[in-house]
Amino acid sequence: MLSILIPTYNYNITALVEEIHKQITPLNVPFEIRCYDDGSTNKSIINTNKSINTLAFTSYHVQTKNMGRSAIRNLLATDAKFNWLLFLDADVFPKNRDFITTYLDAIKPESEVIYGGILYTKEKPNQSHLLRWVYGHEREALPTKHRQENCYVTFLTLNFLIKKAVFSNVSFNENIPNLRHEDTLFSYNLKMKNILVEHIENPTYHLGLEESDHFFKKSLESVDALHLFLKQELIPKDYTKITRVFFKLKKLGLHYLLALVYKIFKGFFRKNLLSEKPSLFIFDLCRLSYLCNLYTK
Repeated sequence: MLSILIPTYNYNITALVEEIHKQITPLNVPFEIRCYDDGSTNKSIINTNKSINTLAFTSYHVQTKNMGRSAIRNLLATDAKFNWLLFLDADVFPKNRDFITTYLDAIKPESEVIYGGILYTKEKPNQSHLLRWVYGHEREALPTKHRQENCYVTFLTLNFLIKKAVFSNVSFNENIPNLRHEDTLFSYNLKMKNILVEHIENPTYHLGLEESDHFFKKSLESVDALHLFLKQELIPKDYTKITRVFFKLKKLGLHYLLALVYKIFKGFFRKNLLSEKPSLFIFDLCRLSYLCNLYTK
């Protein structure tokens, strides 16, 4: 029936796994919980996570080397026993105690992919982690109705249910190791193959907030990934908001001006985004001007 698949790297997943196990055990449905550690370097966390192996139908396996986010997910899906796969990121936690039941009840004969959504805690973190929290609240924690209206571009891969047969037809792209924007590429592949993505209200909290400096760096790396996707024609020019705006600017020759803006103001952008009042307008301008800079090199 259900294979619950959790990739992890240097993260304590015991609380998540114990909660999921507690929810599904009384339901009397065939299940397994597979946790694959992608070559963690923290021995203490590895030893803590090994306690998961004492739970029925649950396994924790440590890879000898780091495979990357896409490859480890594909391996989990390949090894899974059952026909439905529930992917959960290591740093999420269900909002509700009927999280598993809600997913199972949502499965219909025509179901292919079901996304439950993401939330962030209301409590504001300290400044060192603020940028990720602000971005998550504004751009990821979207109402179900809004997500359904834009069912592909609002889809995130940290909490979703998918038929194993469907996953074998799309999977994650392993050709670009540790690429950013893997959600974007995966959702576009779903769209191109007319695979239905259903959005429901069954969120998990995203708990593992990166430090703002690290998230800022990842955000620029995600623009590098988009640049690569466009060069290799893996996504169309209008698939994301940032690429739509960029190509309008490029058509007018204004991308040279924005590239100059990035070169002049990148220090200012970083200072604002790591401050106690990070601006998402500045965040968007930074990423857009960085993309323009990439195209002028």
